[in-house]
Amino acid sequence: VAGGAGPIRARLYDYAGTGRARPTLVYYHGGGFVFGDLDSHDQLCRRLAKAGDLRVIAIEYRLAPEAPFPAAVEDAWAAINDIVARAEELGADSARIGVGGDSAGANLATVTARRAAIEGAPAIRHQLLFYPVTQSVRSTPSREKFAEGYFLTREGMDWFDGHYLPKDADRTDPNISPLLHPAPKNLAPALVITAGFDPLFDEGRAYAEALLMAGVACRHIDYADQIHGFASFCNFSSVAEEAIADAANDVHAALTGEAAR
Repeated sequence: VAGGAGPIRARLYDYAGTGRARPTLVYYHGGGFVFGDLDSHDQLCRRLAKAGDLRVIAIEYRLAPEAPFPAAVEDAWAAINDIVARAEELGADSARIGVGGDSAGANLATVTARRAAIEGAPAIRHQLLFYPVTQSVRSTPSREKFAEGYFLTREGMDWFDGHYLPKDADRTDPNISPLLHPAPKNLAPALVITAGFDPLFDEGRAYAEALLMAGVACRHIDYADQIHGFASFCNFSSVAEEAIADAANDVHAALTGEAAR
């Protein structure tokens, strides 16, 4: 698909095996804007597609440090627009498209949804946000409480930011820290999933609350006994598998008005 500076790789998942226009989720993987690819999130995307009866298109955006901010943001935006423009070719229904992602990818998903709302196109119907990065400006109680020993560490987050964000980057930029900015009118409804033992818990919850305060339809589910990244453990975690299935059903309902079969 199109990226911000040329073609980028994508992978299409659909268990229905049909050429008819399908409700489609465009998915951006996590990995701190530094790691991750189509393979790292293959199992998660497979489960979203199957459980939600969805067509899922995973995007392999450019990574830092070779391609720092705003490269990933530009790729995320170019990809969704290309997919909508080529919806018939890709078997996607341009009127039933959502965006989703986990961690850094959830940041890209909501930044993309916000820009679409501001510009009036493309029409994004839903955003699925697994433990999103919503600000890179200040510490929070959960960032302090779970700084060590819970998979994602403070040192790791600083390392990711150091690679992704140029030294002169304005960390309050809405494409970096959407939590710090009012939600635009007509922003797509959201499902925000958080983990109780996650440094990003507070900002994920705060983002869900901010959306609700702005009148955006938002559902927040907290998996209180889980750590950051838990959905990627779906091969051996029943909680992760159930969380993905619930999320997929939520996406399907948002895009079609019906429960997934």
